Amino acid sequence: MASEDHSGEVAASLHLAKEMRLHGKRDKATKLYQHALALDPHNVEVLTEYGEFLEEEHNYMEADHMYTKALTVRPGHTQALTNRLRTLPQVMEYERRYFTAIDKKRDLLIQVPLNNAALRRIKQESYYFYIYHTNAIEGNTLSLGQTRAILETRMAVGGKSIVEHNEVIGMDEAMKYLNNTLMDRIGAIRIEDIMEIHRRVLGHCDPLDAGHYRRTQVYVGRHIPPHPIEVENKMLEFNEWLNSDEALSLHPIQFAAIAHYKLVFIHPFVDGNGRTARLLMNLILMQAGFPPVTIKLEERHEYYEALVKANEGDVRPFVQFVAKCTERTLDEYLYAVEENPTKDWPHLSRLDDGKVIIID
Repeated sequence: MASEDHSGEVAASLHLAKEMRLHGKRDKATKLYQHALALDPHNVEVLTEYGEFLEEEHNYMEADHMYTKALTVRPGHTQALTNRLRTLPQVMEYERRYFTAIDKKRDLLIQVPLNNAALRRIKQESYYFYIYHTNAIEGNTLSLGQTRAILETRMAVGGKSIVEHNEVIGMDEAMKYLNNTLMDRIGAIRIEDIMEIHRRVLGHCDPLDAGHYRRTQVYVGRHIPPHPIEVENKMLEFNEWLNSDEALSLHPIQFAAIAHYKLVFIHPFVDGNGRTARLLMNLILMQAGFPPVTIKLEERHEYYEALVKANEGDVRPFVQFVAKCTERTLDEYLYAVEENPTKDWPHLSRLDDGKVIIID
């Protein structure tokens, strides 16, 4: 419910938005709905009406998010329930088609021989690229070139902290653990695997906390993770879910994204949670035949916003964000190897935004 200071303004904005909508002034209506939501993000009436407005714009994905958020606040809200019966099938069909298109690109990439020179080159470049971006998201100021130099020469970069150097070395060790140990092992993902990933991520920066659950309460923006006394049980529940029929029946992108989200929601470690969750996400994707997916520094705001939406009860925007990053990574790989295609390689068309289209 809006505070006394804003409730009148929210009601006025909602009323005026309806008027603008009625008279076809949709840009003004959009601004008024967004203003009302900024004042009171959990107002069920605003969420529901804005969702209906977005439906009229054929933005079913965002409309569905509004209804989902409204139902998180008030589960029995009749209008939101009714409206979501319309949008959910639209969203599910979009996801089905999108995942099918992404799978087609993955299957095409799998055809490329492992000894293909272009594939080997893009894998190497992507390795440095991943370590740079996953650290940069957490505030590391080393550039891509400096990150690569540290890994290739093991020499220090002037003007940068020891912690930043150790973050690069830790990520390198964690990536090697994924590639050389976990990828070759048959069987379920264990809690011990997640702890070993974290031990390598943080081992050179904070050896006392690396590979150990946090013993203090932490706060992540508006999200308050479980109390430290609950962490071990929450992780046991998470590990059970990781290996459940429910999780394994999901599309790999859904599985990877939700696993990432569940881990950062628990926030089991003092530090290194995001880097560990992104590695777990990639372990799941790589086991399904996808290349390791990078979330770029410039996508950090979108990444965090999608996680906030998940905290508010709707994980779909985060799944869609991970899907977008997965497709972009596949496009980069396909574009890199197109100069040396395999037999029966289809024609690829590269759009201005970098997206690759497979033309049968």
